[in-house]
Amino acid sequence: MKTTQGFTLLEMLVVLVIIGLLAGLVGPRILGAGDKAKISTANVQVKMLRGALQTLSLDIGRFPTEEEGLSLLIQPPTDEAIKPFWRGPYLEEANIPLDPWNRPYQYSPTGGSTQPFVLYSFGADGKSGGSDENTDIGLLPAR
Repeated sequence: MKTTQGFTLLEMLVVLVIIGLLAGLVGPRILGAGDKAKISTANVQVKMLRGALQTLSLDIGRFPTEEEGLSLLIQPPTDEAIKPFWRGPYLEEANIPLDPWNRPYQYSPTGGSTQPFVLYSFGADGKSGGSDENTDIGLLPAR
């Protein structure tokens, strides 16, 4: 007598339920690690940009204006008075990096003595404020 080998429908359903339960438990932890990695990346990029801005400031005697923005880190200034002092580009990349959510960093010179500029990312939601992965990250304006 010949017997057929294989899985019954009930066995297949049990395996699918177990896989679903494992995915439900492990999935959120893996996705949460991705959010933490993006926040860490944003913090590192802000520190790198802050260092480049400080070096630029030492060379030209000031931080970029609102109009010049972060592009002064990679493009020579149009202001003839500071052009001879510009020693850039101040970043290794040819472009200003975007934040981990593919949006530009927010930069503004504030003129304060303790924090001469603000430089931050809006976080995952792309809006001011928020909490957890939606919080603003970087050198934030005084509130």
